[in-house]
Amino acid sequence: MCCFSRPVDSVANTKIFGRLSGQGTQYVVYQMQYESKSKNAMILPIPTATNPTEDSVKFVDLKEYDDFFADLQRAFPTIQPSGWMLPPTTSKVALSAAPLKVQQVGDFVASVVPTVNDFSRLDPMFSIQPETWAKIPIYSDYSFVVFQLESLEGRPHPMAFEFQSRHNDKIFFPTVHIHDGEVHTSEDFDHTLYCQHAGYDNVVGSYSQKVDMQTGWTRSKEVAKQTMKSGKAAGVVLDELLLHKRTLKGRLMNEDIFADAVGNPIAVQRSWPRSLVTLSPVLGIGALAVAWLVQRRVQRARHVS
Repeated sequence: MCCFSRPVDSVANTKIFGRLSGQGTQYVVYQMQYESKSKNAMILPIPTATNPTEDSVKFVDLKEYDDFFADLQRAFPTIQPSGWMLPPTTSKVALSAAPLKVQQVGDFVASVVPTVNDFSRLDPMFSIQPETWAKIPIYSDYSFVVFQLESLEGRPHPMAFEFQSRHNDKIFFPTVHIHDGEVHTSEDFDHTLYCQHAGYDNVVGSYSQKVDMQTGWTRSKEVAKQTMKSGKAAGVVLDELLLHKRTLKGRLMNEDIFADAVGNPIAVQRSWPRSLVTLSPVLGIGALAVAWLVQRRVQRARHVS
């Protein structure tokens, strides 16, 4: 998402990483290039769990890992772009009256705004007017993360945080645009999305540089530790999981994106041959059943011997 508190001249090359932790939280890492004539702030609405407070969000300092997304991209030699959008979902969250705090996160001065009404406690320079948020009803029960931008242009280091999510089967990507104080039905997208989820790893086929038929994402060639710097990633990326990528370019509906993600997000079922589930959903299930029977016979034969 590119929601700015003040109008911007340009925004490009937006990159977003998302991962469910398996413990009721989700990680988000965000980076973009921009130009602004006035002091500005990036505002990211997030679908927090019920009764959010400022403690519902934990910031992650990635100042020392400026090439975070460059390392993600290195896992994808020759990628086929593909764009998609998914509709947003909603649920209800109660209002919190907790006072706002200001935190230094790398080069950013950052704040957590538990609800739309709490924007009144934030410097107006770094806030978006209530009437603008009213045009996006889904955000009426969202929380917001605010990063004050130090410069008027450039590519700041990645903004990262972990939040208590209301979804355990969807990965959220903040992609709604507010660049001029207005909410437009469609916007020009220049986004690359990355994620990790063991459910995707369990069903993808071998690396082919194309969008995988089972997940709708392009898988990385190797697991994350082959290209990522684990010591700098602060636990945001899991070493032993693959990376998955989608590209959004062109004029698209101005909506956030949710990626469906079924099963345990961090446990890969490596005992099943991944190639068996790449043919089709029905054939994949049948192949898994055959593989299970073969495995059982081998175990019994070993037991008898």
